[in-house]
Amino acid sequence: MRRSFTSLCVLLLPASLAAQDPFRIPQLDLARDSARLVIVDREPGQYLGHVTTTLLGDGRTMLAVYPKGHGEGGIVMKRSADAGRTWSERLPVPDNWRSSREVPTIHRVPDPIRGGHRLLLFSGLHPARLASSDNEGQTWTPLAPIADWGGIVVMGSVVVMRDGSLLAFFHDDGRFFAAGGKATGTFTLYQVRSRDGGRSWDTPRAIWSGDAVHLCEPGAVRSPDGRTLALLLRENRRRAESHVMITTDEGATWSTPRPVARELTGDRHTAQYAPDGRLVVTFRDMAANSATAGDWVAWVGHFGDLLSGAPGQYRVRLADNTDRWDSSYPGLEVLRDGTFVGTTYGHWAEGQPPYIVSTRFSVTELDRLMGGRRAPGARTPLR
Repeated sequence: MRRSFTSLCVLLLPASLAAQDPFRIPQLDLARDSARLVIVDREPGQYLGHVTTTLLGDGRTMLAVYPKGHGEGGIVMKRSADAGRTWSERLPVPDNWRSSREVPTIHRVPDPIRGGHRLLLFSGLHPARLASSDNEGQTWTPLAPIADWGGIVVMGSVVVMRDGSLLAFFHDDGRFFAAGGKATGTFTLYQVRSRDGGRSWDTPRAIWSGDAVHLCEPGAVRSPDGRTLALLLRENRRRAESHVMITTDEGATWSTPRPVARELTGDRHTAQYAPDGRLVVTFRDMAANSATAGDWVAWVGHFGDLLSGAPGQYRVRLADNTDRWDSSYPGLEVLRDGTFVGTTYGHWAEGQPPYIVSTRFSVTELDRLMGGRRAPGARTPLR
């Protein structure tokens, strides 16, 4: 039986739900505010999921990519020219994008060779493949192998480093890093570097491996001062909270992963900063005994909360997923005026396959809806 909510569009989670296992911070519920959700794509009888997005140089045009299927399936691309308010029809893409076997990920990165920026689109498993665009997505190359290696959700995060190189992150469980691999029960996190704007990539380097917990799907976020890079990590054995690991030397060494606050426990974390320096992270809620387990949520806090285990300021349920877990590989973009545009998939209609939606909000608006409420305790430093 699905959870029952009052008819109010904007409210704090009812006490009957929060009592299941309450978080230490207030939770705002926007799920009943259906006017917030824009349908990006929906097809009767067709599973559409696992979306990622990128914001183009004009600050308002966005691209979204996602598979026709659960991970595996032909890649669909759509464009929004008005910052997520409306979306185009499905765009023409190279024929071999239909052969994608995994979640596509898309990134806009600086081009150190020609200047300007390039768009990179990755498709994983073995071998990892890459398509690119040098004209802001007007035309694309076919998918082509990067090298003789692969992984799961390859290049889910790509970060521009201080020396101008790109550092990308992914994981594998033994099946896809090399041809003919088999699951080993051990998860390994990898980083891989490009020094030419994504045209070529070094051999991936393992930065963590373990079997007691299965850490995966790294979501990267830099500290406001730029000195620390953190990876937020899904825990796939469901034995522990999500984890975080950090580097303060641009990926040369990494800390031992440690748990984050329960309030941040979930899958496929995607983070952006608000203009006031606060951090917004969106993800699939997978905290044990959470009233919103499986739903699309956002967390508002500070970078320091990731490292200290502090709970943050508040959480927001953005949409109610009618499946117990299958939703919310979210794209998250922040516009020049501080508006966040989140885009994700989920089972938004009972008994129907998942489809893609988008929503907009700002932390100023969320603060107002929260009525000025904050978590107890002093503010955690930004660094």
